[in-house]
Amino acid sequence: MNDNQHIPSGYKPSPLGPIPEDWEVKRLGEIGSFKNGLNFTPNEDGVSYYFLGVGDFQDKTDIHANELNQIRLANELDQEYHLKDDDLVFVRSNGSKSLVGRCVIIHANHIKATYSGFCIRFRTTSEETSTQYIKHIIDAGYLQRFLQYEGRGTNITNLNQEILGRLTFPLPNLKEQQNILNVLSLWDTTIAKQTELVEQLTLRKRGLMQQLLTGKKRLKGFGGGNFHRLGNYISECNRRNNGCKRVLSVTNTRGFILQEEQFDKIVASNDTSNYKVVRRGEFAYNPSRVNVGSLAMLKEYDEGILSPMYIVFKANENINKTYLLQCLQSWWFKGHIPAYTQGSVRDSLSFDGLCSMKFYIPTLQEQKAISAILEQADKEIEIQKQKLTAMQEQKKGLMQVLLTGKKRIITI
Repeated sequence: MNDNQHIPSGYKPSPLGPIPEDWEVKRLGEIGSFKNGLNFTPNEDGVSYYFLGVGDFQDKTDIHANELNQIRLANELDQEYHLKDDDLVFVRSNGSKSLVGRCVIIHANHIKATYSGFCIRFRTTSEETSTQYIKHIIDAGYLQRFLQYEGRGTNITNLNQEILGRLTFPLPNLKEQQNILNVLSLWDTTIAKQTELVEQLTLRKRGLMQQLLTGKKRLKGFGGGNFHRLGNYISECNRRNNGCKRVLSVTNTRGFILQEEQFDKIVASNDTSNYKVVRRGEFAYNPSRVNVGSLAMLKEYDEGILSPMYIVFKANENINKTYLLQCLQSWWFKGHIPAYTQGSVRDSLSFDGLCSMKFYIPTLQEQKAISAILEQADKEIEIQKQKLTAMQEQKKGLMQVLLTGKKRIITI
């Protein structure tokens, strides 16, 4: 963690590498105190508290306490277990390793709020340190790198006060902390606006799909169209493997991918002779996961093989493949799946069940026109997603240079 070989003017050596001469290296335990939460037994007639649990940490940066669920406890808690404004709460332990070490800023709003025994609360005791700044230190990866440096890796299953207390980072004075926070806040605002734009475009596309793929909205110049059984337009493919080595999986987010990309290794049997062949332009789905979107059309390869559990089918000449794919990716389709599934443990959509479903099928010309509109909507969403990703990466790069002092923001 030390790189002091080349120290520029105005900087000094430190255990973390060169830092500005007026910065300090601090441990988290030097500037604040920790407190583990308690495991509570709810009591219907007890004292009401807003309650921060591990489940509240998903993709959150800060949390307003009055947005939390409420519980009732038999007795009033000691003040040390009450959350206050600007408390920083970490996930200490959880079944999901990915959540351990995640933290949120609390806005308590002077109401009674407490936190789970699977959490650790940090509260700064230094008037020269901003909790928001410490949150950015965590978000910038200091905790993850510290754990890796100590040989604990990122899959740590239990975080404790001793580990957090030894977390080391460079710290400027309070004024420069605030200058850095002001700059990062501008980026956060821009990213939030871009995120909202992506969400709006996604909702707009969903609305278009609901109208165009069900016949509620018709394109000018087209007539006809009605609901028909899908079995009139598709046929099952049961070709068995003839020597193909490309083992594929179907995901609900990326469509067809190589199996080793999903599992970090090939998990197919040594004997793949009973695997099903899927060819470019054909469709496949997992009967037990189609309800979460594990259905796709093969576009990336000329041919591949799939586990025998998959159902492979192709479209006939009376339906546009892209239109069919859009129908099968629509919320309307997912909402109707339960009526056609079967099974006692996990509902499964058989090919016969899929064939029994009725879809709105207009003329081929209108199908192509509808597909073109929805594809254009997808392109707009993808462009804005790419912009959002670029903004997020630029902010990460900015954090790396601002939080290490490589670039300074100093006001007079």
